[in-house]
Amino acid sequence: MPTILLVDDESRMLDLLELYLTPNGFTCIKFDSGIEALNYLEEGNEADLMLLDVMMPDKDGWEICQEIRSSSKIPVIMLTARNQTVDIIKGLNTGADDYIVKPFSEGELIARLRAVLRRASTEREEINYKGLLWSRENHFLKYENQEIQVTPKEFKLVGLLLQYPNRVFSREDLLTSVWGYDAETEGRTIDSHVRNVRDKLRKANFPVDDHLQTVWGLGYKWVDSN
Repeated sequence: MPTILLVDDESRMLDLLELYLTPNGFTCIKFDSGIEALNYLEEGNEADLMLLDVMMPDKDGWEICQEIRSSSKIPVIMLTARNQTVDIIKGLNTGADDYIVKPFSEGELIARLRAVLRRASTEREEINYKGLLWSRENHFLKYENQEIQVTPKEFKLVGLLLQYPNRVFSREDLLTSVWGYDAETEGRTIDSHVRNVRDKLRKANFPVDDHLQTVWGLGYKWVDSN
């Protein structure tokens, strides 16, 4: 039974999370302070995932997540009332594995949580999707044992999309995550790299058009059809 650390300064939110999670087979440990959660982990206690609120009085969730990442690989999902891209990217860049915007449904919470736990169970050093193997350690992309030659940026782009299936990434999100900077006028850079990735995967006979899809007016996503 997975153990989930719930960190939020609002007792009603902690109770709601517990109400959603417990019937779905999760054990919950509640903290109303990020510092208390940090101390819990530093004492050598273990858990499978942390649900971490962003807005807290002692230290905000971004600070807590950064400190956690200096000593722990526990998956972290940020809970935030902010739905702006810059805040979401900030959370991911501090080491969060995913984010959920309040208010959220029980179904969304459970689905996101299970998806992050699945990814964490394989450490995401390797992702194997229907015969398409992406390896961070060995820096290769293969389909059915045939290596696909990609540039470093293309490799990072594929890895990001594979790691977060069904999530829509805007061109600005991808520029920030893959290139490491913000740019308002260089969306064509992303389009060019996506086009190259599609061409290379097609040549390797991977059914890329079923998965790497354009979301018109928004960006791109990797569709998990399972």
